Amino acid sequence: MLSFAWPWLLLALPLPFIARALLPEANQLQEAGLRVPSFAGFDVLADRSRSEQLLNWRIWVAMIAWVLLVIAAARPERIGDELEVPVSGRNLMLAVDLSGSMDQKDFELGNRRVDRLTATKAVASDFISRREGDRIGLILFGERAYLQVPLTLDRETVKILLMEAFIGLAGEKTAIGDAITLAVKRIHDQEEDAGEQVLVLLTDGANTAGEIDPMKAAELAAQVGLRIYTIGIGAEQLEVASIIGGRRRVNPSADLDEETLTGIADLTGGRYFRATDTATLQDIYRLVDELEPVEEPEAGFRPVQSLYFWPLSGAVALSVFLCIVSLLQSLRLRRISGVRTHAG
Repeated sequence: MLSFAWPWLLLALPLPFIARALLPEANQLQEAGLRVPSFAGFDVLADRSRSEQLLNWRIWVAMIAWVLLVIAAARPERIGDELEVPVSGRNLMLAVDLSGSMDQKDFELGNRRVDRLTATKAVASDFISRREGDRIGLILFGERAYLQVPLTLDRETVKILLMEAFIGLAGEKTAIGDAITLAVKRIHDQEEDAGEQVLVLLTDGANTAGEIDPMKAAELAAQVGLRIYTIGIGAEQLEVASIIGGRRRVNPSADLDEETLTGIADLTGGRYFRATDTATLQDIYRLVDELEPVEEPEAGFRPVQSLYFWPLSGAVALSVFLCIVSLLQSLRLRRISGVRTHAG
């Protein structure tokens, strides 16, 4: 479909005719009559007469150039078919624990034993890739909480910066309350209508640092409508070498504060999940996808292609053509006049 961005500029089309009607005509010079015995020396007058006859088609060409110029100024554009864009309007923050305990190698990934953070990166990266249309942010926390990536639609950047995180980057302890408070602040700072607001918080321990109590932070989150899904990560048992020989089973997640994590989720309308291995961690992120589905495309837009350069190019080409014709005609008349004068 063709349309004009500024159709009111088409009102300028009759301006040359209005100017011709309103402005006075140029003064016609009255030349004195002269009797001559012969017109043989006045061939140049015939050339000028032919030049005046050419003036008519030049006017038509100039009119066409003017029309094209006005059309270009009105900004013609082609509007395409409506396209749907999957935008949910959801703000989704990821808060990942980088404390020293995340170095515990009690997860398996690709038939090899890896630490908890490595498994988290692999699973969370796939989760981020699936969140098309969500604004995603990344918080890294340990002894302190840091905003690594503000809310953005650039999922690739979020994944890259998550993969570059390392254990101990934010300190050795765990500040769960500070991480939640930071997420609340970033959500609250959003000027536009954020729609749904979600925080996925992953940790393997208890709150051992920070200035804000986790439950107090959860109350703030509930006030701003931030729903929190908490994930407690870590195996329930692990075989380690015994001091007296042999091997013994230990609980590497003994410090995990499941009660607090459950309370945070319940207070904000979210859920608490327990991830004991890579498979369950993957299932948890898939379940979060189901609880917070990416909305079907509802918003639409029509692509617009500007076409003004076509009539503008035509107007410029005709103008250049008229200039060249006028220049050549002027040179021809001068040459003929010079030859006749020399011959006389």
